[in-house]
Amino acid sequence: MFGLVLLIVVLSILLLVVYYYNRFVKLKNQIDNAWSDIDVQLKRRYDLIPNLVETVKGYAKHEKETLENVIKARNMAMNAKSVQEKAEGENMLTNALKTIFALAESYPDLKANQNFLDLQNTLSKLEDDIQMARRYYNAVVRDYNVLCESFPSVLIAKQFGFTKREFFEIAESERENVKVSF
Repeated sequence: MFGLVLLIVVLSILLLVVYYYNRFVKLKNQIDNAWSDIDVQLKRRYDLIPNLVETVKGYAKHEKETLENVIKARNMAMNAKSVQEKAEGENMLTNALKTIFALAESYPDLKANQNFLDLQNTLSKLEDDIQMARRYYNAVVRDYNVLCESFPSVLIAKQFGFTKREFFEIAESERENVKVSF
């Protein structure tokens, strides 16, 4: 009788370990997939930016520094390795793009240019897609991190090396309105 109870306890523990391990693997793969979705959207954004800059160049020749900042921010974001570096680069790029669109207010011909309007609309849609991808990524990271920290799954996490992941967060500066002065 004692042997049967011991066998049931051992099997229950083994099933619990398998269950939590599989949940970690599932969430880890969802995080990787969500990050890939963010990368796809950011790649589309990176490909669009040179067209936007070239369109603005024709109208705002003396705004060279602003345009260079956009390209610099794009390159920084593209070359980022970690989630934190990517978030910082993306925040910098978002602020630089806001500055370009604020500049357009000062150039009526640019603001009326169909190519610029198309690029602006495409970029606006891309920003929405990036925001949705970020929210999904952060939701999956949240679920994963909760699993990493709650009992009894924390025991499995430590045993198999599952560690918390970073959120893709925006900077405080991205929450503020862009100020452009001439």
